[in-house]
Amino acid sequence: MLRRPFPLTAVGLAAAATLAAPIAGQAAGEIFRPLPAEQRDLQDMRWDKRPVLLFAPSESDETYSQQMALFRQAEAELRDRDIVVLSDLQPDQPSPLRQGFSPGGFKLVLVGKDGGVKLEEDAVLSPEQLFAAIDRMPMRRNETND
Repeated sequence: MLRRPFPLTAVGLAAAATLAAPIAGQAAGEIFRPLPAEQRDLQDMRWDKRPVLLFAPSESDETYSQQMALFRQAEAELRDRDIVVLSDLQPDQPSPLRQGFSPGGFKLVLVGKDGGVKLEEDAVLSPEQLFAAIDRMPMRRNETND
């Protein structure tokens, strides 16, 4: 007989839902996420995702807003290329990644699945330009040939 870690009561179901919420959010494939201030590296995404880091002074930054609007319109293509968009909007609490790239204002950084920096831009980048850069990568070409 299998034992449940939580009894099937209102309290047990609530506890299970609380513990599963972060996992369910990631399983649903959230591609737009905040970059946690304590995040030191992107090792947990290596060989699985292509992180796009967005650094901006705030969520109301015009360049950041324009970039996010373009990315939201291209969500299916982002998902197809295993892209995760991580936003760091807290220059007053710089993450180790922010410190490493030291953006003066807005900055976009594409990191490949191998963990290498593939592209850095200080201005809005069209999704088509981003996809062209990714589609030239050998790993992406292998993915599309499979």
